[in-house]
Amino acid sequence: MSVTLTDQDKLTLRTAAWGAVSLMSAAAAAGSAHKAATGSSIALTSATGVVGHVLVKAPKGLKGKSVAALADQVLPAVTAAMTLLKQQAPAEADNFRRTVLVAIEAAARTQKGEPSPTMAEMARKITEALDAA
Repeated sequence: MSVTLTDQDKLTLRTAAWGAVSLMSAAAAAGSAHKAATGSSIALTSATGVVGHVLVKAPKGLKGKSVAALADQVLPAVTAAMTLLKQQAPAEADNFRRTVLVAIEAAARTQKGEPSPTMAEMARKITEALDAA
């Protein structure tokens, strides 16, 4: 089965996945934000299938003046990406979900011991957005 995604569809997927990386990096403890971003980025660029082809590039202009502003942009995109993929390619929806979850886990593992409460809460919010579709 061939999946055809519009440029807007691809932007939604990129905003969702790379935005999740940005949110996890913002939630990281001081000094480990770079490690969280690096681990998460590797997870996204290691994706396969249609999702892997789309996520190879990060979106431009993904910024917020605060974590709340970034979350306002990213969390709805996460849900929209899942809805889009469930409609067009259910297997790719599963692939996208797993890829984002691996990126979240990679970010969380940069912490010594358990992830900080802030990172755990951000991971919960992203997972909730993935499951809202």
